[in-house]
Amino acid sequence: MKGFIFAAGFGERLRPITESVPKALIPVLNIPSICYSVMLLKEAGIKDIICNLHYMHNEIIQFFKDNDYFDLNIKFSVEDRILGTGGGLKKCEKELSDDYFVVLNSDVIIDIDLRDVIDLNKKSGKPATVVLHKTDRAKDIGPVGVKAGEIVDFKNFLNTGVMSDYIYTGAAVLSPLIFKYLRAEFSSIVYTGYIDIIKNHSLKFVEHTAFWEDIGSIESYWNVSMRMMKNIRLFTKRMLKSLNQNIELTAESAKVDRGAKVKNSVIGKQCVIGGGAIIENSVVLSHSIINNAVIKNSIVDRDRIYKI
Repeated sequence: MKGFIFAAGFGERLRPITESVPKALIPVLNIPSICYSVMLLKEAGIKDIICNLHYMHNEIIQFFKDNDYFDLNIKFSVEDRILGTGGGLKKCEKELSDDYFVVLNSDVIIDIDLRDVIDLNKKSGKPATVVLHKTDRAKDIGPVGVKAGEIVDFKNFLNTGVMSDYIYTGAAVLSPLIFKYLRAEFSSIVYTGYIDIIKNHSLKFVEHTAFWEDIGSIESYWNVSMRMMKNIRLFTKRMLKSLNQNIELTAESAKVDRGAKVKNSVIGKQCVIGGGAIIENSVVLSHSIINNAVIKNSIVDRDRIYKI
């Protein structure tokens, strides 16, 4: 079985942070976000991975080169024009048309064992099984319509009127049948592939009740960082074992003066925190310098501060 990671997006809601760093490389506890998806695939025994790329694709490719591709067979599908989740996946039809495969987003942190989802999909014999997560933010993120153990709608696109507290996590096990419905143009996997599977077949789901967060916006990036600090043990040993990457609250290359007070915060690589600085509930991104300042509930990106 192969894996596919969506990593082509512009990260528009994360601007201006993503003006200098692609969203897939935005650090979550000093580990690029895409590593969390690569870790899940490797844990599931999946060695062949395709990443679709567009925005700042050279930086992402170089990151994998620098890490010897984590001893995996990772290929890149570079899109001259961005194709969205539907068109991006369709572009790789030849590479993925021989068996079921797993899809993940590069901007989602999820504590899941993909082997369980793969096994459930095999037992069902259905063309797709997507992973849903229940949250009180469903109305804002986009509710999935669920009925009798199956998905019947997304954001009421089919006018079913069926709503729920579930959202789509970005994780799924898919059959090559989905390529029958995808379009070789900018499109969404949800409103082409999944909707047509609902219309013509049935779309199964599995509920994920453990940790899930995305880093799609400035606020959600701060939120996932705060939550991850409380749940750091979920990923630390796994990340080190799988990818040999160290999850750190304070990067080893950062310099923090003894006179600085840092509480419940993430300090990025090559940061300099001077004496007199007070940092609480914040994320300080790489190469930022803070002297004699009070930073609370914020994200610091070098000379820019985003108050949450």
